[in-house]
Amino acid sequence: MKALVYTGPGAIEYREHPMPTLDADTDIIMKITHSTICGTDLHIIKGGVPTVQPGTVLGHEATGVVTEIGASVRNVKVGDRIIASCVSACGYCRFCVSGMYGQCLNGGWALGNTIDGVQAEYARIPFARNSVYKIPDTLSDEQVLFLTDILATGYEVGVLKGQVRPGDTVVIVGAGPVGLSATLTAQLFSPRNLVVVDRVASRREVALKLGATHAVDEHEVAGLVAQLTDGLGADVTIEAVGFPDAFELAADLVRSGGRIANIGVHEGPATLHLEKLWAKQVTITTGIPSGLTIPELMNSISTGALDGTKMITHRMTLDETEAGYDIFKRSAETGALKVVLTN
Repeated sequence: MKALVYTGPGAIEYREHPMPTLDADTDIIMKITHSTICGTDLHIIKGGVPTVQPGTVLGHEATGVVTEIGASVRNVKVGDRIIASCVSACGYCRFCVSGMYGQCLNGGWALGNTIDGVQAEYARIPFARNSVYKIPDTLSDEQVLFLTDILATGYEVGVLKGQVRPGDTVVIVGAGPVGLSATLTAQLFSPRNLVVVDRVASRREVALKLGATHAVDEHEVAGLVAQLTDGLGADVTIEAVGFPDAFELAADLVRSGGRIANIGVHEGPATLHLEKLWAKQVTITTGIPSGLTIPELMNSISTGALDGTKMITHRMTLDETEAGYDIFKRSAETGALKVVLTN
């Protein structure tokens, strides 16, 4: 089969790769129909994720059709259309039984990290009982594709961990795909103000189209938040960039008693200004998604309350994946948000 392979820091190649096989009776094999490129994949290519070894197929977001199942798989059958969550969950380890699938001791974020991923014609999905979901006949693959990662991440790690409530002032730092996913899903809780911060004007425009009440750059946001909250600060700040200055800005903008939810993938340290925060009673959360809210979000898509397809800027075929990466990494020039790859 053909697959997009990480060959070492700074290098990828779309090439022939061995077909996946069932390694355990809890596995399935899926034929990929749609995949997409994630900002985390760019971190990998830069060498920022040392767990990824050269020779690994990249990708952790895909829909597809089941072509083979392990002996103990009961929740799907050959021919079913499915989405594969970006995290794989054994269901029985210390963290899985607590609902922390992202921390699974036997899986977690494995696809495109510690095992071959889904930017390929076929992929092996481990622990299928807890890691794949059927796609309803009423929904297309594109409509549910982003449930595999960014919508679940924005919702679970940003909106839910930030405890967004009706009437809140919410600031989202970063208008990339994950920040925009938090923008979309935060609206399910009716915040009063939904402020998105980004340096790129085109991304600020997209944020407004997707429902943000305000979209500004980092130089304007402090004054705006002070104006909106009578100087108190935001109830919730969500950091969705992964750079130190973004996290520090999120910490600066939160009110006393507020919540800071970090989503961004950080390759290096960020300064935690305890000299400012120690007395403010703020809550800081971090993490990766469990995927447990996928059925909930799928229902929101079915009702029309949530539409992630608005983030699609480019559609390409799987054999154009290398070109897709070039477009995605130059997003400030190309306007790329989500590049969808079809097999």
